[in-house]
Amino acid sequence: MERIEPSLTVGNLVRQKPSRSRVFDQLGIDFCCGGKVSLQRACEKRGLAVASVVAQLAENDTRGIPGDHVDADAMSLTELCDHIEATHHAYLKQELPRLGQMTEKVARVHSDKEPKLQEIRQIFVELRAEMEPHMLKEEKILFPMIRQLEASVDLPEFHCGTLENPIRQMEHEHDQAGDALARIRVAADDFIPPEWACNTYRAMLDGLRELEGNMHQHVHKENNVLFPKAAELEASRALKVASS
Repeated sequence: MERIEPSLTVGNLVRQKPSRSRVFDQLGIDFCCGGKVSLQRACEKRGLAVASVVAQLAENDTRGIPGDHVDADAMSLTELCDHIEATHHAYLKQELPRLGQMTEKVARVHSDKEPKLQEIRQIFVELRAEMEPHMLKEEKILFPMIRQLEASVDLPEFHCGTLENPIRQMEHEHDQAGDALARIRVAADDFIPPEWACNTYRAMLDGLRELEGNMHQHVHKENNVLFPKAAELEASRALKVASS
C-alpha cells in the first residue's frame, strides 16, 4: 500500500485517491481552496493527531474509490472540463435556485426564533451571486481555452495572453466561495437542526451540507488537477516554441 506522508499536500492526497475527500469532509479539513497545505499543517490547524488522520485515510484507501468520486487525474483536460460542466455546473444550476427559495422561506418564517437564519440567507445570496457568473466565465472563456490548448500541436494565441490570469481569477473566486461555505457552516451550527425545526428547515440544512460537499469536489478538481495540468501543458508548449 502506498505510504501516506504527512508532508504531502491535502490536495495531492485527494488527487491521488479522490475517495479520501470523504475523510477530509468528515474531519472539516479543506482539501479544495486549502489544498496546497500539507497534511501535517492541516491537522495542526484543526487540532487533530496526524497519525490518527493517516490511519483513517489508510482505512479509506482499502475500501476503494466509490463510484461518485471519479479519478479526475486520469482524465484528459478536455474530459475533465466536460465532466465539471456536466456534473458540478449542472448541479449548481439546479440547486442554487432551489436553495435560494428555501433559504428565503426559512429565514422569513423562522428568523424571529433563530436570528442566524438571516445571516445564512445573506451569505447564500452572496455565494450564488458569485458562482453563477463564475460558471459562465469558465464555460465561455477558460474551459474553451484549455480545450484549444490540448487540441493544438503548438501554443495557441489567447486574447488574454496566457492561462495564468484567468486561472488566478478563478482561484480567487474559489477562495471567496470557500470562505462563504465555511461561514454558512458556522452560522448553521454544522448543519444540525434545532429540535423544533420544521421539515423545510431540515431540508434546507441538508441541501446546504450537500452543496458544501459538492463544491469541495468541484473546486478540488479545478484547483488541484485541471489548472495545474493546464498550466504545465502551456509551459511545455511555450518551451517547445522557444526552442524551435
